[in-house]
Amino acid sequence: MEGLSFLEILLLGFKFFGGFGMFLYGMHVMSDGLQKSTGGKMKNMLDSATSNRLKAVGVGATITAVVQSSSATSVMVVGFVNASLLTLNQAVGVIMGANIGTTITSWIVSSSEWFKVLKPSQIAPLAIGIGAIMLFFLKSKKNAIVAEILVGFGMLFIGLEFMKEAIDPFSEAEAFKNAFLMLGSNPLFGILAGAIVTAVIQSSSASVGILQTIARNGLVPWNAAVYIVLGQNIGTCATALLSSVNAGKTAKRAAIIHLLFNVIGTAVFAIGTVLMFKVFMVKFGESLVNPVQISIFHTIFNVGNTILLFPFANLLVKVSKKIIPGEDIEVLTETSVTLRHLDDRILETPQFAVENAIKEVIHMGEFALKSVELSTIAYLEKDTIIAETVLDRERELNALERMIIDYLIKISNTSLSEEQIITINNLFHTANDIERIGDHAENIAELAQYCSANNLSFSQIAVDEFEKLSAVTISTIVDALIARKDMVLDAVKRVEQNEELVDTLEEEYREKHIRRLAAGVCQTTAGVVFLDVINNLERISDHALNIAQYAKDEIM
Repeated sequence: MEGLSFLEILLLGFKFFGGFGMFLYGMHVMSDGLQKSTGGKMKNMLDSATSNRLKAVGVGATITAVVQSSSATSVMVVGFVNASLLTLNQAVGVIMGANIGTTITSWIVSSSEWFKVLKPSQIAPLAIGIGAIMLFFLKSKKNAIVAEILVGFGMLFIGLEFMKEAIDPFSEAEAFKNAFLMLGSNPLFGILAGAIVTAVIQSSSASVGILQTIARNGLVPWNAAVYIVLGQNIGTCATALLSSVNAGKTAKRAAIIHLLFNVIGTAVFAIGTVLMFKVFMVKFGESLVNPVQISIFHTIFNVGNTILLFPFANLLVKVSKKIIPGEDIEVLTETSVTLRHLDDRILETPQFAVENAIKEVIHMGEFALKSVELSTIAYLEKDTIIAETVLDRERELNALERMIIDYLIKISNTSLSEEQIITINNLFHTANDIERIGDHAENIAELAQYCSANNLSFSQIAVDEFEKLSAVTISTIVDALIARKDMVLDAVKRVEQNEELVDTLEEEYREKHIRRLAAGVCQTTAGVVFLDVINNLERISDHALNIAQYAKDEIM
């Protein structure tokens, strides 16, 4: 450090922060590529997490290994709990697994120490070059995903190399050495330093990566590294805690469980390591640590902490309820439930967000289906109370559409694969078609009110025709929703057949009814209403066909 001018120190600072930025961006790009490469494999992970806690640990570890961030996973868990997609008991396992999964990044960073020849940092430019060529000249979906992973990998290691080179001139600086000696001699300061840095940059993976980079330059003793890593595991809880501020009480408890898990583990390991370094292994504690050794300790802590606290998972849940007492109190309406389900925290993993959006679009479709069923009853029975219920439901359906469209827009601004982009576009159209189905149900309900107000009556033939046409129309909606939910081609074929039948019946009944009007069998006003009603049913089946065809595009 001696002999360096202020300008040189400033330029080295620029290089370090530039390298840190490349490291973070490389992690982000590689994570996006890894998420896209999983295809539909993450689709059923939540179901696995709900079956038993051990599987939940595996789910948490896998997701975190893919997204390269335990902070992102913990925020997502808060979102799942807030959306009632996970219970607290299920969330505990995922949180524990997330701490294990985050160790993957430290092993990637330390991989430069494994190779004496052709280190990852040396082949990083080649990885970026190959990735760029694949991205611009080999424009297939698979190539684009592989290219993202390669470019992210390359940028990550180039960023690490930049940081190392920026620190190199300070390797002999007494101030740096004394700072780490102080952190190593005082466990509280070491833990506090790790916690603060991690809380500020909101990534334990990144803060561990910085520590490993400094360790490569021979500046970090064992005791300082251990205390800082323990603090980093506490600091990573800040992201989930901040994320839970506007969430419900149950979601806040999930964030508290994450904090309790890491604080208890840190306390246990801190006591053990203090005894080790202060009493039994003083010289070892003062010896220098390398990046691989940091990875080993980071893994031992997170796996050991999970093994230690796994049997006490239910106790963590109970303690969180003591810290955050009471229950969430809200009036459950369709819109409030959907709003809770469409949690922005789930956007941390776009694949789960897409699946969540599909569920809510299907829920919206089922809500519209019920409106159609009620409107047909209102028409047949001239029931103004049921008709008014349909009108109220239409206002709620419009609100559902707005919330879902807003969420789909947010998802479309995340990193998606081509298949996911197609799905999101189809969901936009599907939500619109479902809303139009609700509009036609509203039209039928208003016609029911008109019939009641004007005491209109229909011939038994007209009633029979309406019942048959409405039954086929409702079946068409049911199968369209099955096609969207289960991606079943047979359901699409049934929709196509039923839609053709509805068209045929609507045309046939229209001609017959006109003849009845001409013969004076039906009232003129009632006849006009009947023609309007069957036209609305025919339009409903058209929209159901659209929904099925969007699903067909994805199936085929």
